[in-house]
Amino acid sequence: MLETQSISLIVGLGNPGAEYERTRHNIGFMAVDALAADWSISLGKEKRFYGNFGEGRLSSALAHQGKIRLLKPTTYMNLSGQAVRACADWFKCSPENILVVYDDMDLPLGKLRLRPSGSAGGHNGMKSIISHLGTQNFPRLRLGIGRGGHKSDQGDRAIATKANQNVTNHVLGGFSATENKVLPEIFDLTKSAITSILRDGLEKTMSLYNSRSIDF
Repeated sequence: MLETQSISLIVGLGNPGAEYERTRHNIGFMAVDALAADWSISLGKEKRFYGNFGEGRLSSALAHQGKIRLLKPTTYMNLSGQAVRACADWFKCSPENILVVYDDMDLPLGKLRLRPSGSAGGHNGMKSIISHLGTQNFPRLRLGIGRGGHKSDQGDRAIATKANQNVTNHVLGGFSATENKVLPEIFDLTKSAITSILRDGLEKTMSLYNSRSIDF
């Protein structure tokens, strides 16, 4: 049941390398970094999990959860499932105990959306995880990055090509100066939501946080 479901592994999605470090597609990485800093968990390269990994015990308010594990796959986005499956197998972690945090263009920046399961929605990292785990039934926290589309008065094919280019440039582009100013608030909201999941469960957290957003 959602109320009693415990999360033992939190995975943030992104791409490795300095050129992707502060891009919108890496907001999942950035969220896990924020959690690691807040919970004093050191992340280090772990070859057996194909990523950067760390674990630690939570605060006294969440002590009943025991250890929490954080993972940032370094396989590149479209192979994220390899890392998640390796880590899940090692710790005998069921899919429903894994929370995946990643970017979503269909949500504006500052908005988050928590769900207990669902499709990949076109996200390559999620496609890989679903494929490797063999199920869609694991919780996910989507962090909005907006769409950044542009209008065009060219022909249909040119519009489609331009739209694809715009999407790629937006997703793999860096945050604007204005967006960077609100990122700390977004990650505070993300940390608060995840703490609520650990303390109160998915159902209550969805009711509290799916309607919240950071305005700017």
